[in-house]
Amino acid sequence: MNLIWEQVVVDAADPVALGEWWTKALGWVVVNDAADEYEIRLAPDVLPGILFTPVSDEKKGKNRLHLDFRPKDQQAEVDRLLALGARSADVGQGAEPWVVLADPEGNEFCVLSSRK
Repeated sequence: MNLIWEQVVVDAADPVALGEWWTKALGWVVVNDAADEYEIRLAPDVLPGILFTPVSDEKKGKNRLHLDFRPKDQQAEVDRLLALGARSADVGQGAEPWVVLADPEGNEFCVLSSRK
């Protein structure tokens, strides 16, 4: 098999604004800042990236695919992301060791417990 994972594509009402938010959240770099294809990566030549593309319809329901992040300090990272504009999200997770947040357009992602 000769497949290379290029990127995750995220539909967005405002790809630039959402891409800029994720750039701040992850500390990644912008590799394409076009309004119809705003792409960020860990570094310019490092894959995969996240590509934000425009859609006219709004998000409905829970994401079928979401990103999980493992921080060194879960609470510090949750606090930082909330301060950037994320919000707490309830997807029916109950009492779990991870925290579910949503980006400014409502896309859920998880901040896992800190590595031991």
